[in-house]
Amino acid sequence: MLKKIRSRKPSGAGGHFAIVASQYNSRYVDGMLRAAKAELRRARAASIQVVRVPGAFEIPIVADKMAGSGKYDALVCLGAVIRGDTPHFDYVCEAVTQGLGDAVKTHKIPVGFGILTTDNVQQAMDRAGSKDANKGYEALLVAVEMVNVLRQVS
Repeated sequence: MLKKIRSRKPSGAGGHFAIVASQYNSRYVDGMLRAAKAELRRARAASIQVVRVPGAFEIPIVADKMAGSGKYDALVCLGAVIRGDTPHFDYVCEAVTQGLGDAVKTHKIPVGFGILTTDNVQQAMDRAGSKDANKGYEALLVAVEMVNVLRQVS
């Protein structure tokens, strides 16, 4: 008999979560962090650990270490990389994406990807604002939902 695995309204009850957030571009990241923390409290998470790092490029090394610790059910990574006049944007975005993907593959833990990669400041503001358009909130929901799905397939 086949059992249906469903994604349902996420519940973080009893879960242990970590948020790794960049200090750089804090104007946008702080709004995403507030939204993610508020949703975790609403979802009745057992614990929330927040670690701030200098910039988006530094997120993967901390996320990898935390993912490998066995202390957390899921991580949420928050940062903002805004395109400038040089290729720096491309290198940072690629390194962050690759590093977080490696952490997921290595440690088999959900990582909510809340890294804004925008062409301009207005796009960053639009994605870090209200709850309905807040990518920090969305990344947290995905992480919690994945915890629930993984519990069903275990």
